Amino acid sequence: MRRFLLQSFLYSLIVLSLASCKTYKLTNVQSIPNSEKTVENLYFSSHEDYVYKCQMDIYKNHVSGILIIKKINETTHRVAMTSDFGNKLIDFEISENDFKLNYVLPDLDKKIVINFLKNDFQQLLKQKYPVSESFENGNSNIYLSKIDKKAYYLFFNNENGLLKQIIYTKNNKEKIDFTFDAKKHIFADSLNLQHKDFKINIKLFQITETE
Repeated sequence: MRRFLLQSFLYSLIVLSLASCKTYKLTNVQSIPNSEKTVENLYFSSHEDYVYKCQMDIYKNHVSGILIIKKINETTHRVAMTSDFGNKLIDFEISENDFKLNYVLPDLDKKIVINFLKNDFQQLLKQKYPVSESFENGNSNIYLSKIDKKAYYLFFNNENGLLKQIIYTKNNKEKIDFTFDAKKHIFADSLNLQHKDFKINIKLFQITETE
Protein backbone atom coordinates (compact mmCIF):
# COMPACT_ATOMS: atom_id res chain seq x y z
CA MET A 1 0.00 0.00 0.00
CA ARG A 2 2.77 2.44 0.95
CA ARG A 3 4.54 1.79 -2.37
CA PHE A 4 1.31 2.40 -4.29
CA LEU A 5 0.79 5.73 -2.50
CA LEU A 6 4.34 6.84 -3.25
CA GLN A 7 3.98 5.90 -6.92
CA SER A 8 0.73 7.87 -7.10
CA PHE A 9 2.50 10.80 -5.42
CA LEU A 10 5.23 10.78 -8.06
CA TYR A 11 2.78 10.45 -10.93
CA SER A 12 0.76 13.40 -9.65
CA LEU A 13 3.84 15.61 -9.41
CA ILE A 14 4.86 14.81 -12.98
CA VAL A 15 1.40 15.45 -14.42
CA LEU A 16 0.83 18.63 -12.43
CA SER A 17 4.21 20.08 -13.35
CA LEU A 18 2.58 21.07 -16.65
CA ALA A 19 0.04 23.30 -14.90
CA SER A 20 0.19 27.10 -15.08
CA CYS A 21 -0.43 29.76 -12.46
CA LYS A 22 -1.94 33.23 -12.46
CA THR A 23 -0.25 36.61 -12.41
CA TYR A 24 -0.29 38.04 -8.89
CA LYS A 25 -1.29 41.62 -8.11
CA LEU A 26 -2.10 43.34 -4.83
CA THR A 27 -5.59 44.78 -4.59
CA ASN A 28 -7.31 47.21 -2.22
CA VAL A 29 -4.03 48.54 -0.80
CA GLN A 30 -2.36 51.90 -0.65
CA SER A 31 1.34 52.63 -0.98
CA ILE A 32 3.11 54.03 2.09
CA PRO A 33 6.67 55.27 2.70
CA ASN A 34 9.15 52.51 3.50
CA SER A 35 9.49 52.38 7.28
CA GLU A 36 11.62 49.22 7.24
CA LYS A 37 14.69 48.35 5.19
CA THR A 38 14.45 44.66 6.09
CA VAL A 39 11.69 42.45 7.49
CA GLU A 40 12.04 38.91 8.85
CA ASN A 41 10.21 35.62 9.15
CA LEU A 42 11.22 34.58 12.67
CA TYR A 43 9.01 31.50 13.01
CA PHE A 44 11.92 29.07 12.61
CA SER A 45 14.66 31.23 14.11
CA SER A 46 14.98 29.44 17.48
CA HIS A 47 17.53 26.65 17.95
CA GLU A 48 14.89 24.52 19.68
CA ASP A 49 13.11 21.72 17.81
CA TYR A 50 9.98 22.66 15.89
CA VAL A 51 7.79 19.55 15.82
CA TYR A 52 4.64 19.39 13.72
CA LYS A 53 2.02 16.96 12.57
CA CYS A 54 2.32 17.13 8.78
CA GLN A 55 -0.45 16.50 6.26
CA MET A 56 0.22 16.62 2.53
CA ASP A 57 -2.44 16.46 -0.16
CA ILE A 58 -1.04 15.92 -3.63
CA TYR A 59 -3.82 15.77 -6.21
CA LYS A 60 -5.91 12.83 -4.86
CA ASN A 61 -3.20 11.43 -2.60
CA HIS A 62 -2.90 12.04 1.15
CA VAL A 63 0.38 11.58 3.05
CA SER A 64 0.80 12.28 6.77
CA GLY A 65 3.59 12.05 9.30
CA ILE A 66 5.72 13.98 11.79
CA LEU A 67 7.94 16.84 10.62
CA ILE A 68 10.84 18.17 12.68
CA ILE A 69 12.66 21.40 11.83
CA LYS A 70 15.77 22.48 13.73
CA LYS A 71 18.05 25.45 13.16
CA ILE A 72 21.59 24.07 13.41
CA ASN A 73 23.50 27.29 12.71
CA GLU A 74 22.82 30.85 11.57
CA THR A 75 22.21 29.87 7.93
CA THR A 76 21.11 26.23 7.97
CA HIS A 77 18.16 24.15 9.15
CA ARG A 78 17.82 20.40 9.41
CA VAL A 79 14.48 18.94 8.32
CA ALA A 80 13.34 15.36 8.95
CA MET A 81 10.03 13.65 8.29
CA THR A 82 8.81 10.29 9.51
CA SER A 83 5.65 8.36 8.73
CA ASP A 84 2.84 7.99 11.28
CA PHE A 85 4.41 4.60 12.11
CA GLY A 86 7.82 6.12 12.90
CA ASN A 87 9.62 5.14 9.68
CA LYS A 88 12.05 7.79 8.43
CA LEU A 89 11.03 9.21 5.06
CA ILE A 90 13.58 11.96 4.45
CA ASP A 91 16.29 13.91 6.29
CA PHE A 92 18.11 16.90 4.83
CA GLU A 93 20.00 20.09 5.68
CA ILE A 94 19.04 23.26 3.88
CA SER A 95 19.96 26.92 3.57
CA GLU A 96 19.21 29.59 0.96
CA ASN A 97 22.08 28.41 -1.22
CA ASP A 98 22.85 24.84 -0.16
CA PHE A 99 21.08 21.52 0.16
CA LYS A 100 22.47 18.33 1.68
CA LEU A 101 20.44 15.13 1.56
CA ASN A 102 21.24 12.91 4.56
CA TYR A 103 18.65 10.20 3.90
CA VAL A 104 15.68 9.54 1.67
CA LEU A 105 13.44 6.50 1.47
CA PRO A 106 14.33 4.72 -1.81
CA ASP A 107 10.76 5.03 -3.11
CA LEU A 108 10.99 8.81 -2.69
CA ASP A 109 14.47 9.15 -4.16
CA LYS A 110 13.35 10.89 -7.34
CA LYS A 111 14.68 14.19 -8.67
CA ILE A 112 11.23 15.78 -8.95
CA VAL A 113 10.42 14.98 -5.30
CA ILE A 114 13.76 16.25 -3.99
CA ASN A 115 13.49 19.48 -6.02
CA PHE A 116 9.93 20.03 -4.83
CA LEU A 117 10.93 19.68 -1.16
CA LYS A 118 14.10 21.72 -1.61
CA ASN A 119 12.25 24.66 -3.17
CA ASP A 120 9.37 24.61 -0.67
CA PHE A 121 11.60 24.59 2.39
CA GLN A 122 14.05 27.14 1.01
CA GLN A 123 11.11 29.52 0.63
CA LEU A 124 9.55 28.59 3.99
CA LEU A 125 12.78 28.92 6.00
CA LYS A 126 14.03 32.11 4.36
CA GLN A 127 14.42 34.62 7.20
CA LYS A 128 15.50 38.04 5.94
CA TYR A 129 13.81 40.05 3.19
CA PRO A 130 15.08 43.41 1.89
CA VAL A 131 12.10 45.74 1.47
CA SER A 132 11.46 47.23 -1.97
CA GLU A 133 8.02 48.77 -1.40
CA SER A 134 5.51 49.08 1.45
CA PHE A 135 1.71 49.03 1.45
CA GLU A 136 -1.16 48.83 3.87
CA ASN A 137 -4.79 47.82 3.96
CA GLY A 138 -7.32 47.68 6.77
CA ASN A 139 -5.69 44.69 8.45
CA SER A 140 -2.06 44.43 7.42
CA ASN A 141 1.21 46.15 6.75
CA ILE A 142 2.50 44.62 3.54
CA TYR A 143 6.13 44.57 2.44
CA LEU A 144 7.27 43.71 -1.07
CA SER A 145 10.72 42.15 -1.38
CA LYS A 146 12.19 41.72 -4.87
CA ILE A 147 15.13 39.38 -5.41
CA ASP A 148 16.10 38.75 -9.05
CA LYS A 149 13.00 37.30 -10.76
CA LYS A 150 11.43 36.40 -7.42
CA ALA A 151 9.12 38.58 -5.35
CA TYR A 152 7.74 38.06 -1.86
CA TYR A 153 4.73 39.81 -0.35
CA LEU A 154 4.84 39.65 3.45
CA PHE A 155 1.66 40.48 5.37
CA PHE A 156 2.04 41.49 9.03
CA ASN A 157 -0.96 41.93 11.29
CA ASN A 158 -1.10 45.65 12.06
CA GLU A 159 -2.39 45.04 15.60
CA ASN A 160 0.09 42.51 17.00
CA GLY A 161 2.88 42.72 14.41
CA LEU A 162 2.83 38.97 13.72
CA LEU A 163 3.58 37.64 10.25
CA LYS A 164 0.42 36.03 8.92
CA GLN A 165 1.09 35.39 5.22
CA ILE A 166 3.81 35.24 2.59
CA ILE A 167 2.96 35.19 -1.11
CA TYR A 168 5.90 33.91 -3.16
CA THR A 169 5.95 34.81 -6.87
CA LYS A 170 8.34 34.21 -9.73
CA ASN A 171 8.22 36.06 -13.04
CA ASN A 172 5.11 37.81 -11.66
CA LYS A 173 3.33 34.46 -11.32
CA GLU A 174 1.99 33.38 -7.95
CA LYS A 175 3.77 30.19 -6.86
CA ILE A 176 3.15 29.51 -3.16
CA ASP A 177 0.88 30.97 -0.50
CA PHE A 178 2.18 30.48 3.06
CA THR A 179 -0.43 31.27 5.73
CA PHE A 180 0.52 31.24 9.41
CA ASP A 181 -1.41 31.13 12.68
CA ALA A 182 0.73 32.23 15.61
CA LYS A 183 0.70 33.74 19.07
CA LYS A 184 4.35 34.83 19.12
CA HIS A 185 7.02 35.85 16.65
CA ILE A 186 9.31 32.81 16.85
CA PHE A 187 6.76 30.01 16.59
CA ALA A 188 3.88 29.32 14.21
CA ASP A 189 1.15 27.19 15.78
CA SER A 190 0.04 26.10 12.33
CA LEU A 191 1.02 26.62 8.73
CA ASN A 192 -0.85 26.15 5.49
CA LEU A 193 1.31 25.93 2.36
CA GLN A 194 -0.72 26.11 -0.85
CA HIS A 195 0.87 25.72 -4.27
CA LYS A 196 -0.68 27.72 -7.08
CA ASP A 197 0.90 25.84 -9.99
CA PHE A 198 0.44 22.36 -8.49
CA LYS A 199 -2.52 20.85 -6.68
CA ILE A 200 -0.36 20.50 -3.60
CA ASN A 201 -1.32 21.54 -0.09
CA ILE A 202 0.86 21.03 3.00
CA LYS A 203 -0.49 21.65 6.50
CA LEU A 204 1.56 21.72 9.69
CA PHE A 205 0.03 21.59 13.17
CA GLN A 206 1.94 22.20 16.40
CA ILE A 207 2.91 19.20 18.51
CA THR A 208 5.50 20.82 20.76
CA GLU A 209 6.03 24.52 21.31
CA THR A 210 9.29 26.37 21.80
CA GLU A 211 9.64 28.69 24.77
